[in-house]
Amino acid sequence: MAEDYAAKMSRKTAAELRDYVDNRYQYREEAVLAALEELARRGTPEPNAVALTTALQTSQQETDRRESVARAEVADQDQARRVARGEVVAAEPTGPALYSPGTIALFSILPMSTMIGGGVLLGLNLVRLRQFRGLALLVVFVLAYIVLMLNLVMLVIVRGGVSPIIGYFLFNVPAILVYVRWFWPRYIATENYRGRSLLLPIIVCFLLSLALQYAMPYLQKQQPPEVQQQMKQLERLLKE
Repeated sequence: MAEDYAAKMSRKTAAELRDYVDNRYQYREEAVLAALEELARRGTPEPNAVALTTALQTSQQETDRRESVARAEVADQDQARRVARGEVVAAEPTGPALYSPGTIALFSILPMSTMIGGGVLLGLNLVRLRQFRGLALLVVFVLAYIVLMLNLVMLVIVRGGVSPIIGYFLFNVPAILVYVRWFWPRYIATENYRGRSLLLPIIVCFLLSLALQYAMPYLQKQQPPEVQQQMKQLERLLKE
């Protein structure tokens, strides 16, 4: 493009070249720069040519940037229209197969999995990415969280008279926030991944829930009397 303007300006008269400089806002920056160069080549340079050249080059960069953005937007819109018409097959997601933050949050709130299920899915992501330091921190967090929050929630429900449903959310929601807002940005931090199938986690959670349901009476009998009393009280609250 610059060569075309240079050839064009070489055929212009001095008055025409001055017109490009004097009315530079009506022309493209490349044309005015070529006019300045031609005037200098003919031995009649513009007095403030250096300042004009600097300003025009800066303006040209901004113009090129805007035009590049506009071309990219037009190309994206054209691609979207072609995909909608079925002319182009949308590109398949690339990257490692991971459980998404939404899936982790969902499994952390389901009664059959709770925050433990969400932690397991997050841990599988960390293993897939070989983030073993993050995995170790996750294990420590889950164990400490269960011990502290379970006792706290039980205390709030049994002694504070809070609804078990509210207690359930108090137990799980903080863990979800830690998974999604702390672990994910630090140890996964990618949007380029393929979603993993939910079928296997659902089946595993269902089987574990079923096994726990059958094992609960036996486990309850193995607890100290005071714990059994608290569990019975909690069951009565859940039935109310």
